[in-house]
Amino acid sequence: MSEQYILALDHGTSAMKAALVTVSGRVAAFTAVKSSTRLLPNGGAEQDPDEWWRALARASRTLLAQTGVAPEDVAAVSVSSMFSTTVAVDKDGRAACPAILWLDGRGAPWVRKAMDGFPRVMGYGLSKMIRFIRKTGGGPTLTGKDDIGHALFIKHERPEIYERTAFFLPSKDYLNLRLTGRCAASYDSMTLFWASDSRDIRRVRYDEGLCRTLGLDPEKLPPLVPSTEILGPLLPSVATELGLTGKTVVAASSPDHQCAGVGAGAVADYSGHLYIGTSSWVQCVVPFKKTDVLHSIASFPTSIPGRYYTANEQDVAGGCLAFLQEVLSGASGREISFEEMDRMAATSPPGARGLIFTPWLNGERSPVDDGLLRGGFHNLSRGIGAGDMARAVMEGVAANIRWSLKYVERFIGRPMEPLRFVGGGARSELWCRILADTLDRTILQMEDPLEANARGAALIASVGLGRIAFDDVPGLVPVKKVFTPDKKNRDL
Repeated sequence: MSEQYILALDHGTSAMKAALVTVSGRVAAFTAVKSSTRLLPNGGAEQDPDEWWRALARASRTLLAQTGVAPEDVAAVSVSSMFSTTVAVDKDGRAACPAILWLDGRGAPWVRKAMDGFPRVMGYGLSKMIRFIRKTGGGPTLTGKDDIGHALFIKHERPEIYERTAFFLPSKDYLNLRLTGRCAASYDSMTLFWASDSRDIRRVRYDEGLCRTLGLDPEKLPPLVPSTEILGPLLPSVATELGLTGKTVVAASSPDHQCAGVGAGAVADYSGHLYIGTSSWVQCVVPFKKTDVLHSIASFPTSIPGRYYTANEQDVAGGCLAFLQEVLSGASGREISFEEMDRMAATSPPGARGLIFTPWLNGERSPVDDGLLRGGFHNLSRGIGAGDMARAVMEGVAANIRWSLKYVERFIGRPMEPLRFVGGGARSELWCRILADTLDRTILQMEDPLEANARGAALIASVGLGRIAFDDVPGLVPVKKVFTPDKKNRDL
């Protein structure tokens, strides 16, 4: 029999990345099609869902052409996509307006109004906070960057669109709708609508009382399914457009956080992973439901049946290096690559000659929830060069991750040792070394770290197809290199 593959999509802020992955997790080919973002006044950030679709179709055909894999050997499609990116769709399944990105905070005033009350604690009405924490594990961020903030923004400031909206869908579930014609969302992808009761992790369901408090019509929320659910086959017209056959099925899959964890092999209880892409997070699987109100950490549904995950997310991480890359490219009049940025940073000693970078270019979510925080270089002097600035950015991101890691480890009651490192940032051995020294943790640089989200999506689908079990996953994800802390650098 010929080998079976899964077309795995890793849909991120900057690109639609795609891979052909075997059912046992080997990445056979990878490609990417860039995405464009429209930044708007008052913190708006949007993308065109039709552009996503064109990129998906182009990526599928490119991979098939590159590899020569027969369409009938592609058993499934599985989509990983940006957490907290929201698409309003009409009764015909078409996007009623541009997709609202996870960066978008225009819904903040409406979230604050919905969650206000007396007595007020940390900006929340106390009784509301208690009710949300008991049922969901947390509550809407007051920055408005959650899905519920996006939905409330549309309801109150685009009422004509809200009226036309049949369903609010996370981005991955919108793409699944277009692939199969079936409207559904996974337990984990709906978390940041804050309308789900997750106390019974095997039967997550919407709560009408929470919807009422939020001012959200529950009929505009999609049916819930596990991440391993096979939604059905590709629509015939879609199969033709993607160069596949009508026998290819689609898995519900998970958002980027969950797929990255599975793709890193971090699926056992307390197994942790670290991701650096545009944003960053530290995350691990936990067997319990718990909440740390002060640091915005809680247990939420994951792609692994019967398990929760906990995480702390940094709003902009690799995006800080991309920002510096744009500034330096503009100043020099030529395009500077990430590889060149990495080499520049390596010329600077540990500590970047005293230069400190704070990475809050878009505010922060956790361990503090403050949309007004801003980044900056500190300790600038005449002796500072571009290499020092590049290293300071990498060290500043690592120091912020250490801040987050402290509270996640306190939450789970043990150190996350070792940490599996994936995402575009994990291609840099220098960043691996900086993280090992800054976090004082062993860093496992995973093989093909850029493809981790796609690999995770494929492995979730493979579980859904019955080809593997989640217990098999750690043995299917190889480690490329191990970095242990250097005490001298750690002290610095």
